[in-house]
Amino acid sequence: MTTYQIRHITEYNYEEPASLSYNEAHLLPRSMTTFLYEQQVIDAHIEIEPGWNDYRERLDFYGNRVLYYTIRQAHEQTRITANCQVKISPSVLSDIQHASTQYVSTQQEYPAAGWIRQKADTTEPWEEVAVQLHSKDALLSVQAFNIRQFCLPSPFIPHLKELQKLASVYFVPQRPVVEAAQSLMEGIFTDFDFVPEATDIATPLSDVLRHRQGVCQDFAHLMVGALRTQGLAARYMSGYIETVPPPGEVKLEGADASHAWCSLYVPSLGWIDFDPTNNLVPTDQHIILGWGRDFGDVSPVKGVFYGGSQQNLNVSVDMKRIDMEAT
Repeated sequence: MTTYQIRHITEYNYEEPASLSYNEAHLLPRSMTTFLYEQQVIDAHIEIEPGWNDYRERLDFYGNRVLYYTIRQAHEQTRITANCQVKISPSVLSDIQHASTQYVSTQQEYPAAGWIRQKADTTEPWEEVAVQLHSKDALLSVQAFNIRQFCLPSPFIPHLKELQKLASVYFVPQRPVVEAAQSLMEGIFTDFDFVPEATDIATPLSDVLRHRQGVCQDFAHLMVGALRTQGLAARYMSGYIETVPPPGEVKLEGADASHAWCSLYVPSLGWIDFDPTNNLVPTDQHIILGWGRDFGDVSPVKGVFYGGSQQNLNVSVDMKRIDMEAT
């Protein structure tokens, strides 16, 4: 079991005072259980400066926590501070967690993750999974229908021939679905360069494919899109990842970051996460804020403001392990 204290600060500075702003934020994590681990939100709240005039929380279409707020006063700066405490523990969904084979992630044991790594070649062929998702029976099932929506193109992830070509290298006939997905993840990690500021949210996925570089949201989009071209269901995951400093060095304040990865639906196992930026199966170092079809569904903060001319954005994240008994 691992418990984290997370502080996420988003700061907008305007060249001239803004008179009004309407905003929506995905900054509060959700409690949930996957095949690999459980995530329990112990505490989560947001502070906004200057104070808001309207504030309310809702669940979006995917069950993510969404905040809406307005600021109806002149302001030169908006500072949004999200504080949360989250506990991560091995999943109780499967008896596999009691198996003798164990995978050690940092100081925690995640047997299901070890099983995924060692038994990936025993999962069903990817074509069979695609057929199940697109069968007539699936159209009549509410659960399957909700999963099938993640097979479709989305605003940030169009169906591109280049994505299909990328996937076809790894999704050869009758290959086990998890094994193929792991190879795709490794291929993106190997063939694409992580280059901060090489892209922004407006950069088309076709440019990422052409230049072979980007950041975590690009690589998540790549993997999600490639899986969808094979008729599989994949969703975009938004959250945080813990940053571990080199041996002997002190972790810097704000060194952690918002992160994005991919999740694939496997009928026999459920949703399985893959992180192509780091070439790993997420366990205790990833915190989920929410998921959707792509970045647009779970943008950390979005909105409009009036006046203010140009704006400068600064973001910092601190993610610290804490001892619950000490608190």
